[in-house]
Amino acid sequence: LAYTPDDPFFLYFAPGAVHGPHHVPKEWADKYKGQFGHGWDKQREITFARQKELGVISQDCDLTPRHAEIPAWDDMPEELKPVLEREMEVYAGFLEHTDYHVGRVIDVLEELEILDDTLIFCIIGDNGASAEGTLNGAFNEMANFNGLAALETPEFMLSKMDEFGSPSSYNHYAVGWAWAMDAPYQWTKQVASHWGGTRNGTIVHWPKGIQEKGGLRNQFGHVIDVAPTILEAAGLPEPVFVNGVQQSPMEGTSMLYSFNDAAAPEQHEVQYFEMFGNRGIYYKGWSAVTKHRTPWLMVGQKMVAFDDDVWELYDGSKDWSQARDLSKEMPDMLHKLQRLWLIEATKYNAIPLDDRQVERIIPELAGRPTLIHGNSQLLFPGMGRLSELSVLNLKNKSFSVTAEIEVGNKPAHGVIAAQGGRFGGWSVYAKNGTLKFSYNVLGIHEFTIEATEPISQGRHQVRMEFAYDGGGLGKGGAVTLYYDGRLVGNGRVDMTQAMIFSADETLDIGYEAGTPVATDYTTHDSKFTGKIHWVQLDAGQDDHDHFIDPEERLRIAMARQ
Repeated sequence: LAYTPDDPFFLYFAPGAVHGPHHVPKEWADKYKGQFGHGWDKQREITFARQKELGVISQDCDLTPRHAEIPAWDDMPEELKPVLEREMEVYAGFLEHTDYHVGRVIDVLEELEILDDTLIFCIIGDNGASAEGTLNGAFNEMANFNGLAALETPEFMLSKMDEFGSPSSYNHYAVGWAWAMDAPYQWTKQVASHWGGTRNGTIVHWPKGIQEKGGLRNQFGHVIDVAPTILEAAGLPEPVFVNGVQQSPMEGTSMLYSFNDAAAPEQHEVQYFEMFGNRGIYYKGWSAVTKHRTPWLMVGQKMVAFDDDVWELYDGSKDWSQARDLSKEMPDMLHKLQRLWLIEATKYNAIPLDDRQVERIIPELAGRPTLIHGNSQLLFPGMGRLSELSVLNLKNKSFSVTAEIEVGNKPAHGVIAAQGGRFGGWSVYAKNGTLKFSYNVLGIHEFTIEATEPISQGRHQVRMEFAYDGGGLGKGGAVTLYYDGRLVGNGRVDMTQAMIFSADETLDIGYEAGTPVATDYTTHDSKFTGKIHWVQLDAGQDDHDHFIDPEERLRIAMARQ
């Protein structure tokens, strides 16, 4: 806009809200102090009444009841309720904080006098409110993803209550709050069968293109319809080639037809849904749905066969919230929609269904190819921001980290290689001249092993070996440290993270780009003071002399050419 103010522009404004972690300045959360002591059952009723008052749902819409898998507020432990209240206060502050900053973007468009002819889509939600925070909520959401939610005891949560929403947390709210935020619908995010897992409020603003102000539209629309709508509004054809690459046809339908005709016949008539085996189909107002798995049961959930899933049928023309199941009354209609789901899912490559969660996260268990082939990966200084899927998977197995470094006349300090961050990961680093290894489990347990002597001046090969105990996922192991193949330290890591370190932290060589894995250093002083020539990761390999010679490095390099 600054350089070409007369040209059209396209902008994604994508804040972190209201996805986990719920991070917001304390003063925004504190504005809601004491406002959620009534709990999620009452809050859902309050939200439902407000929706009717605003007219965003029909007056004859029913509030769907709470499922047995979701505990009543009154059944939650009294000692935990202050934490549960704080979770919702933080979430509410996060949402208002986001609204404020969306407003700043709108203000700039108005100041530039281009607001009236700017088409804005404000899509509010995360597929449905997220229930991935467990029944009690989470201080570190990664605990549940690793099957370690039990580490966050009520006592632990109470001790961390004042830190919820701060940079020291990776917090999320309890399942009950997610269910309340999905009023009037059933279920939550991940349950892609029901509207609680798919339906989001959306605001469309375009004064020069939409004559009515504050109107409501009830035609079915899907996120895949946004791009076709923008193209039609701008008078642009659907691109066939982009940078010489042929594009797949867009699968959505422009919503422009409804902008100035609230009664226009619906044009997006069929849409399938599927996530982790939860599946549904929309067809001309009707929906057939089946819930297969529960979102907050990340590990150990016993799955029924897909053929044994129970399907429900709803008539959206009379039942906005999917409250009245007609499957027994209209079996022929249900069968028709089930068949349509199979056709659409096949057409859009959602078949075969796969409800295996651990195997989908850990490629080796499923026999799935990964970006990194083999058991070794050679890295060099300056490489950083490498996501977990672009790095050799070192979880649930023995591994080693070997680096050739050079130490000057000052004691070595800083990160040689680190993966993850404050909320889980590992780091090989030097502190006061001495090699150290830290394994951080969810920011709750940190295991540190230190060499018995400093690294002397000159060029050396330093190495950390982790010998996995085996016997399952997330077990511990023995750690040994070496200088030039000579043992200089040993210790134990009692447990590890089985599935994931972080959704956003990375692997870095010679520094830490995000939060620090170890409490021994900060991000700002994490840069290695010496010189790093190379770093090699090895999974499951046993180098008998604990030293990598140049010929071994050459073989690895040749294997990857």
